[in-house]
Amino acid sequence: MQVTTQQWNDLQNWLQNEVGEDNFCSWLQPLRPSEENNSAGEVTFIVPTTFMRDWVVRHYSEILKRGLQEVTDKTCDVSYIVKSAVDAQRYLAKKNDKNITSSANPAQKALNQQKNGLYNPSETGIMSQGNPVDPRFTFDNFIVGHSNEFAFQAARRIAEVSDLSEVKVYNPFFIYGGVGLGKTHLMQAIAHYMFINNPKAKILYISAEKFMNHFISSLKNKNIHSFKQAFRTVDILMVDDIQFLGGKDSTQEEFFHTFDTLISEGKQIILTADKSPNELKNIEERLRSRLGWGLATEMHPPSLETRIAILEKKSQALGIELNRDVSMFLADRISSNVRELEGALNRLVAHSTLIQQAITVETAQDLLKDLFRSYNHVVTLEEIQKKVANYYNLRIGDMHSVKRTKAIARPRQIAMYLSKQLTTNSYPEIGKSFGGRDHTTVMHAVKTINKLLKTDSSLQEDIQLLEKLLSMPQN
Repeated sequence: MQVTTQQWNDLQNWLQNEVGEDNFCSWLQPLRPSEENNSAGEVTFIVPTTFMRDWVVRHYSEILKRGLQEVTDKTCDVSYIVKSAVDAQRYLAKKNDKNITSSANPAQKALNQQKNGLYNPSETGIMSQGNPVDPRFTFDNFIVGHSNEFAFQAARRIAEVSDLSEVKVYNPFFIYGGVGLGKTHLMQAIAHYMFINNPKAKILYISAEKFMNHFISSLKNKNIHSFKQAFRTVDILMVDDIQFLGGKDSTQEEFFHTFDTLISEGKQIILTADKSPNELKNIEERLRSRLGWGLATEMHPPSLETRIAILEKKSQALGIELNRDVSMFLADRISSNVRELEGALNRLVAHSTLIQQAITVETAQDLLKDLFRSYNHVVTLEEIQKKVANYYNLRIGDMHSVKRTKAIARPRQIAMYLSKQLTTNSYPEIGKSFGGRDHTTVMHAVKTINKLLKTDSSLQEDIQLLEKLLSMPQN
C-alpha cells in the first residue's frame, strides 16, 4: 500500500504527539515510507541501520500500525527494509538514469544493480524456492585473511567456472566453522558471481530448515513430484546450515537422493555447516560420507589484523571514518565472531548518527558494556556445578557426594562433561572439584555423555540449554 505525501505528513505529526518529541526525533523521524515492495494492506518503511530497525520493531511497530489506521482509515501491517542514506541516494539517481534501460541483458542488468548497491536477487532467479541472497555478500566485500584465505580461493575457483558442463573440481564444496565467520557470505558470493557471469545458470540457495519445510509441505499436499522437479533440475544447489538435518530422517533420505541425482549429472553442490562432515551429529553415515567426497574447508576466527580490516571496510560502506584507536579496541575485545563485530559497529554508528557525537573508545566502552561482559565471562567449575544442580533440582552437595542413584549420578556426569567442554581444567582438577574423585571417573563420565548424545535427543536439548545458561554473564 502506498502512503501519500499528505498521509505521511499527518502520520509524522500523529507520531510526534503520541511518543513525544525526543523519542520521535531519535527513532521515528529517520523512517521513510518505501515506494517499492509494498503489497496490499502493508506499508514498508526504509530504516537507515539494522540496529534502528530492530529497536523500532520491538518498541514502535504497534504504534506505527495505529498511526497508519488513523491517517488512512485502513488496517495495515508494517515491514522494514534497511537502506543507508548512501543507498537511498543511489536509488534516486538510478530512477533518473536514462542509461539503464529495460532492454539491457540480464547479466548486465544484474551487474548494474550490484554496482549501484541495488542488486535484487529475487528478480534474477537465484531465489527460486529458496532464500533471498544478500546483495552485500560479494567477493569484493569479503575481507581475506590467513584464517579464511583457502576457503576464499576455493570459492572463487568454483565461481569462475563458466561452462556448466565442465567437470567439477570440488563437488560438493563444504564450508564449515563457527557462527559469524563468513560461511554464508562466501556461499552467496559464489551465487552473485556465477549469475552475473552466467545468467542462464539455474541457481538455488536455501537453508536446510527451509529445504525441510518445503519437503514436508510437498508431502502434505501430495506434490512430491514438483518438489523433486524444483530441487533436482538446478545447475547449482546451495544449502546453508546442513547440520539442521540432524535427526530428521525422512528429510535426510530426500536430501540424500537429491544429492546423488545432482552429483551424477555433474551439477555443483555447495554446503555450509558448523562442523566438518565427519563430526556432524545424527546424520546418516552414508550421507555423512558423501558430504566429504569433495573439498571440505574450515573457516577459522579472523586474526586481529583481519578484524581491523573488516571494521574499516564496513565503516567505509556506512559512510563514516572510524578512528584507528576505536577499530583496534573493538577488534581486540571481540575476537571470535565477525557478525557480532559488525553488529557492535552498527550500534556505535547508530548512536553517533542520532546524537551527533563522535565515536570514541570511551563511547564504545559505555555502549557495548553488555557485549563485553559476555566476552569477558569465564565459566568456572563451581558455576557449572551450581547451574546443573539447579537445572535438575538437586543440592550443590549432590555434585560432591558419593550417592550413585541415577537421579544424581547422571546430572553429575553431565556437570563433569560440561566442565571438560567449557573450561581448561584437566581431568584430575575436575575430579578434585567433584568431591575428590579420580581422573578416570571424569573420563568415564565424559565418554558416557558423548555416547548418549548420539541417540538421546532429550539429553541434547538439556546440554544445549545448559551451555546457553552458562554462556550468560553472571549478575
